[in-house]
Amino acid sequence: MAPRKAAALSDRDDDRDLRAHLIATAERMMVEQGSAGLTVRAIARAAGVATGVLYNHFADKEELLAAALRAHVDEVQRGLGLLPQAGTGAVEANVRVYLDRGLALHRAIVPVIAGLLARPEVLARFAESDARQDWRHRLADYLHAERDLGRLAPDARVDAAVAVLAGICHDQVLSALLAARPVAVPPSLDSVVAVVLDGIRAPS
Repeated sequence: MAPRKAAALSDRDDDRDLRAHLIATAERMMVEQGSAGLTVRAIARAAGVATGVLYNHFADKEELLAAALRAHVDEVQRGLGLLPQAGTGAVEANVRVYLDRGLALHRAIVPVIAGLLARPEVLARFAESDARQDWRHRLADYLHAERDLGRLAPDARVDAAVAVLAGICHDQVLSALLAARPVAVPPSLDSVVAVVLDGIRAPS
């Protein structure tokens, strides 16, 4: 859609501030109302601007929704607190912290993402955004660093361990969202961590 000029209904005259305001508004609406069926007109009304203003800052609705989803994920991750650093504490306790934080993250973001499943173009644009600080990447970096320090086996299959831990997060959150009847009791997180570390722990 070609950009359309429209006057803002507020006194905001800084393009960056207005863009951030639009993203924050869309993010809030995603969380409070769900992302399915979210329209440009509704976002503009909630933001206090004319509908056409959005097209002065975003190429289309998909770009705005992807930016709002990125903002939501970043905000949730900031609220999770510090993650353990390699070489500190016990590896098993550290991995348990990463898993706890991963579950909290997925509980907060999966419902929002689920509402966008019918909009693959939004998810594709979100996937293109900077994810280097996302939980999964930080978990991988942590395990790689522990391997380099000798606290994991030199041939530890870190990528496989990350996939297992991320899979547990997906399984528990999606099962709770999608199950038509009570889900089976999930394994304890301590047992999950123990099983994963059995495959990558450094020889004693």
